[in-house]
Formats: sequence, C-alpha cells, structure tokens
Amino acid sequence: LLAQQLSLKRAQASRRSQGATALPVVGALTQAFLATLPFKLTGAQERVLEEIRADLKQAFPMQRLLQGDVGSGKTIVAALAATQAIDSGYQAALMAPTEILAEQHFRKVAGWLEPLGVKTAWLTGSLKKKEKEQANALIASGEAQLVIGTHALIQDTVQFAKLGLVIVDEQHRFGVAQRLTLRNKAEAGKIPHQLMMSATPIP
Repeated sequence: LLAQQLSLKRAQASRRSQGATALPVVGALTQAFLATLPFKLTGAQERVLEEIRADLKQAFPMQRLLQGDVGSGKTIVAALAATQAIDSGYQAALMAPTEILAEQHFRKVAGWLEPLGVKTAWLTGSLKKKEKEQANALIASGEAQLVIGTHALIQDTVQFAKLGLVIVDEQHRFGVAQRLTLRNKAEAGKIPHQLMMSATPIP
C-alpha cells in the first residue's frame, strides 16, 4: 500500500511539472447556462463542480475521474466544465465510446449550449467525407468551441485550434493510447485538462 501511494504521488508530481493552459474564467456563458436550468444542482454536484473549477484554474493539467451512477447528473457537471473552458477562450472536446452514446451527449449538451451562442461540431466515423471535412475545418479554425464525437476525434486529420479541456465518457472503454492521442492534440508544449467520467469505477 505504501509503494502504491508513493508511486501515485510520484505520478501526480510528474503531471504537475507539465504545462497546461489555465482556464480561469467562470463568465457570461456559464452564468447564462445556469440561469436556463429548470432545477438547482445537488449538493454533490456543487461540491464536485467547485473542485473541477479550482483545478481548471491551475497551470498544470487536471486529471480527474467523475464517478456516479447512471442518471446522477455527471453530464451537467461536464457541461459546466466545458463552459468554463469556452468562457476562457478555449475549445472543449467530449469523446464517447459509441456513436449512440456520443449522439445522446450531442443532443443534450448541444441542445443546452447552442441556444446560448456556442458553436458545436459533431464528428463520428459514419459521417460522409464532405461532412467530416466540414467538421474538421470548424475544429481546426477554432470556430467550433465544443466538439463531440467518438474515436473519430483522435484521427490524424483532426487538428484543434485551442484545445483546453478533454472530457472522456466511459473512460474505461478507451485504451490509454487513445486517451493520450486526444490529449496530444493541444497546443505544442501544453496538455489539456482532462475530465474522465464513468458509472463503472474500474481501477
């Protein structure tokens, strides 16, 4: 147990020595989004959100697992993390392991944020070539502030302008190399903050 704790501490220290873009602004978009919600956040959601907000303000990369049962409200917390990245002038990407799950996120999160002026992009393997090219152009130019999709997000053809936050749902269904590939799409010398979600906590 001691060896495990020391190795985890060493890994944490290594992460903190790496550079990330601080995302300090909880601004107009976040406030407008909160104002549209027909409910109040639970105490647990508020607590977790404050921890995530504090991490995103740091100049070293967040690497946090958000665990909760299906229906516990992980998606709303992830969306609020994304609005902090967008408020700070950066892009957020949400990757899910299946097209059905990715589409659920797109319908929900884009449905929340697009009416507030957020430009979103949708990218999956089943899109036609022209649709993929259009999505890639929006992502590369930075016009797409929120990008939602499947493994298609880690293809070589996908280049982000200013990737600040990576959100991975059902993170245990992705390989380490896949998560690293998405992480490496940030600006040179910078590592994006990472929020991984799961209803199935697997060590």
